Amino acid sequence: MLSPRRKTTALVLLALLAGAALRVWFIRTYPEIGGDTVIYGGIAKCWMLHGVYGVSTAGEPHPTLIRLPGYPLFLRLCFRLFGIERYVPVLLAQAIIDLLTCLLIAGFARRVWSERAGWWALWLAALCPFTANYTAAPLTETLELFCIALALYALPRFLDAPGWKWGLTMAFAWSYAALLRPDGPLLAVALCPALVYYGRGRWGVGRMVRWATLCGVLSILPFIPWTIRNWRTFHVFQPLAPRYAVDPGESTDPGFNRWTKTVCADFACTWDVYWNANSDPIDPASLPARAFDSPAQYRQTVQLLDAYNSDCCQITPAMDAGFSALAEQSIRAHPFRYYVELPIARLADMWLRPRTEMLWIELRWWQFEAHEGETEFAWAYAALNLAYLVAALIGFLKRPRLRAAIVAFVLLRCLLLLTLEAPEPRYTLECFPPLIALAAIACAGRARGPEPATEPAQSSP
Repeated sequence: MLSPRRKTTALVLLALLAGAALRVWFIRTYPEIGGDTVIYGGIAKCWMLHGVYGVSTAGEPHPTLIRLPGYPLFLRLCFRLFGIERYVPVLLAQAIIDLLTCLLIAGFARRVWSERAGWWALWLAALCPFTANYTAAPLTETLELFCIALALYALPRFLDAPGWKWGLTMAFAWSYAALLRPDGPLLAVALCPALVYYGRGRWGVGRMVRWATLCGVLSILPFIPWTIRNWRTFHVFQPLAPRYAVDPGESTDPGFNRWTKTVCADFACTWDVYWNANSDPIDPASLPARAFDSPAQYRQTVQLLDAYNSDCCQITPAMDAGFSALAEQSIRAHPFRYYVELPIARLADMWLRPRTEMLWIELRWWQFEAHEGETEFAWAYAALNLAYLVAALIGFLKRPRLRAAIVAFVLLRCLLLLTLEAPEPRYTLECFPPLIALAAIACAGRARGPEPATEPAQSSP
């Protein structure tokens, strides 16, 4: 008969094996190597071969700052170990990292609620298809989810016993999350104040402020050389990455982006319109009805898109001014729609849309007559996504420990997403580590958590 420890180990391995099988299936069935992967891989290759953080054009390296160095650094390490542009080992490495994320989520749920919640969290994370699917794409999401889970895992441990071990762990998680994506600093913005808020009663405000300041400063340090490099190379102050992923001197097409905010409310519009800018034709027939407030505006829009499509699909300054004029007309006619309705609709689409963007499912999955099976699958996927969200809400209502920090992180992300022109479901995926923990709490019943650790000796900074 197995001892309790061996039984626990066997059950953990069983969950991880199930999670590994799911991730390997995604990697074999739905690998996605293209789009942003080409950019990240090109930067990593140029960095490795030429010693220049940039892209190669006709064999010549050119510096860039359109992407933060966190993910190219990961790819460069993988290329060094497994060979340049060999992406299958990258995907398998991401699968392993994602399984570690599952363990971290389970540890967090166990710490803030109960051992039973930890088991639920492990299985909910291991079998979550939405996070597992992204291991099949060389993108930042898997590593970002790991950083978020690591920060959450370290937070209650630090609060129970402030010290260098968990302080440095949090600082690393905050820092690398920000090195991966420009929205990564939201993790530190949410959790750094949580150190003071939750630790003030037990450890004192002054001590927790010192620790929070120290962790914050440590997490900022990697951005100093990046900022200096950008200033010396491009003569711009850019501590993160530009919002529109362009190098200094390149146009951001502000008129087109503003026009997009008057039109797009779902991922289908992002795919058909926003992502096609400066690369592919934009079909006026794919625009929603809200793009045209009058027959005259319809004619203006069609003429502008026809000119764009016939001019090598490049937005010229004159075209951008035309898009800006169309946006002004729409905003004047429907200010409430522009400032309230559409941002909320985009946010709702990112939260509630079936997370099939990484699967080979029709973009307009709701057109049942065209593809019945895919529509039924998409609805099932949407129901599963909703089940995770509802369970997380129930878990939150149970008032678990550190719930304010979780809410702060989710709300900060939502506020940021309200400002975007075009929605993508992956932007809310980064909320899943804490949401999975809350869902596990909903499934676990009454809390029976471990007692907080006692204060170690000599733990002050």
